[in-house]
Amino acid sequence: MKDIQDVLVLGPHTDDGEFGCGGTIARFVEEGKNVYYATFSCAEESVPEGFPKNILETEVKKASKVLGIERDRLLIYRYPVRKFDHYRQDILEDLVQLNRDIKPDLVLMPSNYDLHQDHYVVSMEGLRAFKFTSILAYEMPWNNITFETRSFVYLKERHVDKKLESVKCYRSQTGRNYANAEFIRGLAKSRGVQAGVEYAETFDVKRWIIK
Repeated sequence: MKDIQDVLVLGPHTDDGEFGCGGTIARFVEEGKNVYYATFSCAEESVPEGFPKNILETEVKKASKVLGIERDRLLIYRYPVRKFDHYRQDILEDLVQLNRDIKPDLVLMPSNYDLHQDHYVVSMEGLRAFKFTSILAYEMPWNNITFETRSFVYLKERHVDKKLESVKCYRSQTGRNYANAEFIRGLAKSRGVQAGVEYAETFDVKRWIIK
């Protein structure tokens, strides 16, 4: 991991990166790695009633700041939610350009076993765009039909606290059961037990390249 300096997180929608690997982001930022976060939709069509249409854009800016991601490393695309399959080639071209611009040492992205149609598109096109890059797929239990816990990132309590703080920025999503603090901490605790530490996040290894 000492050779990994530039990390790119792919979030199909705002909040996916925080939920899937927020603790790992917090740890990597703390270690001085350059963490970039690309999110492909602000899901304006799915904003709960009573919130402004741009609320998720506002929230992802706050959440990424909490995690320590620099403002110019937050990249926001505006594809319509649940319609990524109509824009597969455009998304692939965006990903290829990200690869050219950032040249990441590691990509964190959704699993190709993720049931959400947008997550699946980002995962599959991500595999194409970054086929010569190490790739870890993050866990989202509410969407994963199956998941291989092949890799673990050790977390301290402060990293889990940062993840929780970032998730709290999403006031528009508080009604979702996976946004529950007890669930998030409990999952980190469970993965920690698997890895022999107090807290961890788990990833499926999609590609690991030793340079």
